[in-house]
Amino acid sequence: MNEPNITPELIDAHGLKPDEYQLILVIIGREPTFTELGIFSAMWNEHCSYKSSKKWLRTLPTNGPQVICGPGENAGIVDIGDGQAVVFKMESHNHPSYIEPYQGAATGVGGILRDVFTMGARPIAAMNALSFGDKSHPKLVNWYTVLSKVLAVTETVLVFQPLVVKFVFIPLIMEIVW
Repeated sequence: MNEPNITPELIDAHGLKPDEYQLILVIIGREPTFTELGIFSAMWNEHCSYKSSKKWLRTLPTNGPQVICGPGENAGIVDIGDGQAVVFKMESHNHPSYIEPYQGAATGVGGILRDVFTMGARPIAAMNALSFGDKSHPKLVNWYTVLSKVLAVTETVLVFQPLVVKFVFIPLIMEIVW
């Protein structure tokens, strides 16, 4: 099988910036194959690596006397006293929800619950904060409807109501995404 040449256009089509491609060259010491480029693209995308949000996530407190387990692969655990703890998890599903709203949102909720379960905890509540762009954008009518259905299914399956369901419309988001 003939693999395509790695060109600036192919790198861009994989969502990688030129400086990220240069880092790939340093890491593996050669030009990547087409498959390797795809793997780096998948692992370094917004969903997996929090490219745009990790700058802000790093500003949040992550340690202290009550922190049993700080952020990492799964959920964080905070001691609330009297031999009890609370497990917290936050998930961003920007890209998957944009490509496939129902499945993207469902896997986001599922990932949160999986990470809570892996810490030995049982979910008792959830908060869903969903941010959208300008209400007049044609794609948002479908997103809002589909994501509302995901939340309804989540409530049914989990046997508890989310504490908060918040829909926010921010026109600036559309400028960033498109």
